[in-house]
Amino acid sequence: MIHVHYFARYREALGVDSEQLGWDAGFARLDDLRRHLLARGGDWAVLGERNLMCARNQELCGLDEPLADGDEVAFFPTVTGG
Repeated sequence: MIHVHYFARYREALGVDSEQLGWDAGFARLDDLRRHLLARGGDWAVLGERNLMCARNQELCGLDEPLADGDEVAFFPTVTGG
């Protein structure tokens, strides 16, 4: 099982703040999971943004981060401030 969280603009666009997905051996890397979500089409295209940030088990990481059953993943936009 993978627990996925969506924050800020992504949560608003998708209408969901989190979900649990059954583990799939095809989710070798975080980008594999992201591509699976993108394949849903429609509003899910928001996860294709170039400035997408992500974390695995509450640690910032890149899309090349390996995944394992039981991981917690978060997707969020970059934050800027003044």
